[in-house]
Amino acid sequence: MNPISVVIVEDDERFRAAFASVVAEAADLHLAGTAGDLPQGLQLLREHKPDVLLVDLGLPSGSGIELIRFAHECLPQTDVMVISVFGDEPHVMASLEAGATGYLLKDTRAADLTDQIRSLHAGGSPISPVIARQLLLRLAPEATPNQAQAGEPLLSAQERQVLTLSAKGFSFEEIARMLNVSRHTVMTYVKRSYRKLQVHSKTEAIYEARKLGLVRD
Repeated sequence: MNPISVVIVEDDERFRAAFASVVAEAADLHLAGTAGDLPQGLQLLREHKPDVLLVDLGLPSGSGIELIRFAHECLPQTDVMVISVFGDEPHVMASLEAGATGYLLKDTRAADLTDQIRSLHAGGSPISPVIARQLLLRLAPEATPNQAQAGEPLLSAQERQVLTLSAKGFSFEEIARMLNVSRHTVMTYVKRSYRKLQVHSKTEAIYEARKLGLVRD
């Protein structure tokens, strides 16, 4: 099996060197190149067409969003993971809308980076817990008037979160990571939802929850 090729675009030399070091030391990863600004990053992407792009957002010659968008539109085989100090909703949503499928803050340990790269390349969506919480709050459905009048909602907040993320296409494993709980806990929420909604599958649960206004697209 060929190693996973990685391009790193990071303007801070210390971070760039740290990321490059851990990638280069992993036997199943290949460091295709590093860049410190937008033009160099675009050149590396065109030349190497890597499996994974690690990109910062605040580049001296432009925004990393441009690199994300280029990779998404021109290099469909390239998975993009943002590594940034920016954890606010506008930066996160702009990155995801441009095509990023992973988002880590720079407080992530460099030693953990290789596992996150493998997860991304395998189809996962590595996301820092703080970012995951923002997404959950954004996706969490508001109570409908009928629910508010009835008092206790049909589904708990956790059950609604799991169903909402399932409706967005996240796997149960990915949801477990985003909620920082075990897969067993996620499946417990799922089973409770099925019982409360009187259904027997994820598709039925999502359909019923949408019909009742418990989750939204």
